[in-house]
Amino acid sequence: MKRMLKITGGLLAALVAIVVIALVVLSTVNLNRAKPWLEEKVSTATGRSFAMNGDLSLSWDRPGKETGWRRLVPWPHLRAKDIVLGNPDWAKTGPEMARIAQIDFSINPFKLLTKTVSVNSLIMTEPRLALEQDAKGRKNWDFPKSESKSNWSFEIQSVAMTQGTLRYLDEAKRADLTARVDTDPDNSMRWQVKGTFNDEPLSGKAHSGALLSLQQKGVAYPIEAELKVGETTITANGTLTDPAQPSALDVKLNIMGASMADLFPLGGVLLPRTPKFSTEGRVVGTLGRDNLRLKYENFKGRVGSSDIGGTLEYDQSTGQPTLRGEVTSQRLVWKDLGAVVGAGDEPKKQKSGEVRQPPDKVLPVSPFKTDRWGKMNADVKFSGKEIIHSDKLPIDNLNTHIKLDKGVLQLSPLNFGVAGGRLTTELKIDGSADPAKANMNVAARGIRLKQLFPKVESMRASLGQINGDAKLSSAGNSFAALAGHANGELKAVINEGTVSEFIMEAIGLNAGRVVVTKLFGDQQVKLNCLATDLNIKDGVMTPQIFLLDTEDATVRVDGNVNLAKETLDLDILPRSKGLRLLSLRSPLYVEGTFKDPDVGVNKTAIALRAGAAVALGTVAAPLAGLLALTHTGPEQDSPCASLVAEAGKAPVAPPAGKSAKGSNNHEKAVP
Repeated sequence: MKRMLKITGGLLAALVAIVVIALVVLSTVNLNRAKPWLEEKVSTATGRSFAMNGDLSLSWDRPGKETGWRRLVPWPHLRAKDIVLGNPDWAKTGPEMARIAQIDFSINPFKLLTKTVSVNSLIMTEPRLALEQDAKGRKNWDFPKSESKSNWSFEIQSVAMTQGTLRYLDEAKRADLTARVDTDPDNSMRWQVKGTFNDEPLSGKAHSGALLSLQQKGVAYPIEAELKVGETTITANGTLTDPAQPSALDVKLNIMGASMADLFPLGGVLLPRTPKFSTEGRVVGTLGRDNLRLKYENFKGRVGSSDIGGTLEYDQSTGQPTLRGEVTSQRLVWKDLGAVVGAGDEPKKQKSGEVRQPPDKVLPVSPFKTDRWGKMNADVKFSGKEIIHSDKLPIDNLNTHIKLDKGVLQLSPLNFGVAGGRLTTELKIDGSADPAKANMNVAARGIRLKQLFPKVESMRASLGQINGDAKLSSAGNSFAALAGHANGELKAVINEGTVSEFIMEAIGLNAGRVVVTKLFGDQQVKLNCLATDLNIKDGVMTPQIFLLDTEDATVRVDGNVNLAKETLDLDILPRSKGLRLLSLRSPLYVEGTFKDPDVGVNKTAIALRAGAAVALGTVAAPLAGLLALTHTGPEQDSPCASLVAEAGKAPVAPPAGKSAKGSNNHEKAVP
């Protein structure tokens, strides 16, 4: 045993002697002679040019954290000046990827015995680093991988830098950013960032923990940052745990901006175009390359004049990014939804690539950004409790389930209450097709007229209701294009109510207001029934039946409405129930555009006594097709039901007024 101890002691003494001799030899050798060899090895390993233009020197440090006899062994401290690593030949940031004025570091000699190069106190003075990714996805920080595996490992215990500059160029994201980095006395880092991102000016500042803690497990890495991109401002304050591995993020996040759609280039989260917004909440989750999951918990905020709140989760762990969650608005202002569907007020500053609404068009022409739909999936429920639309449209209790899967957007359902009734919608838009394909089914039930027009005195006692169905399909990349290529049908009946210029104006139907004024004057007219069955083919709406039955007259509408051209070509044919109306009112034409309709007297229809064409017998078949909509409530004997029954008994009258669309030859005059 004693002999074994002597042999072991002798071996240890010899090993220490060898280490001491090696250190003494290294301290006397001029390391600059080794620079060509080192430069060649680094250049071969990286596939880039590498040079140490300044001195390479060795000194000795006393370890501060070692105890016992280890404290007696000095650590080698290396210093290199003016180090340059070249860029690949395709890089646009210049010939140099990195240049460091001076680098200092110490090496733990004891770790070398375990085949570990452990670098302590790495200090970089005036480092300048350029990171670049081109449009083809090539990265200048990708180096050739060694075919042979090494048994040696490498670790850095602490890092500090002074007056560092980092430039990041990304052609795909149209980003060109420059950051100024400094280390505080407590080794925490301060950042100043400027540049452009997605063609928008970017600026920001941040205060983070020491770079040393990036590799320490269980350490909460502090983050405090403020970033402004274009009109979007993001502030974050919290911690990041285990930054070197899939790690825990816990920060308070505030976001303010001109539109939520502007967030897509920043984080890949697909959101609709909105008015100005602001949100605040808590973001928790993990930040692994293959396990990115973030949850924006219990956030609150505003979009335009509306409030929003809820929880959203962004999950990239399955490969395809997915946004899921629930969002609620207690007070939703209807006009704030206009920007979401492209029908809101035009932005004061038009962004690059945006399509401005033509001044002579009513239907929104702003295209859907369907190219983004395939980059993300979504499963989000949205509800709006109280909906504000001035006094014109009493809508409440909006709820929808938004699904986006492989470029196919579904709002199933899209439901909301309207004036005591319900509007139920199923909408599907396939954005993977070009142009996008859309299908929509709509059912309106029990919409009460007295609630629809609460300020109209004569409507307050009305029992009238609106019931209708629509089934449409189309293809197009905007609402205007979808309308212009629509096919399907729309059926609706209105039981009891009143008609007046005021109501038409409240609805926003300019042509309807003029027609009502010319037919009935500016007065309330009792409505018994309005029945319509519209056929829609290639964006042209043609009434199979459009019949308005009042206490004084029965009015039929023929012609068509071209949604693609936004033009009107209609004949309004009244049939008086008394001599007074017939002597004062005449058949009318409605032509022109949605923006600028033209209403006048149809003299040709007068000459042919077009009023006879409104005889109920001529519309019996189309009216019968609306029978189901006349019996949707307890009022089985509604005026529309009676009108349908009467039409079935009436004799058929010969058509009059016009034989084919486009052959009217209107003689326009104003009565």
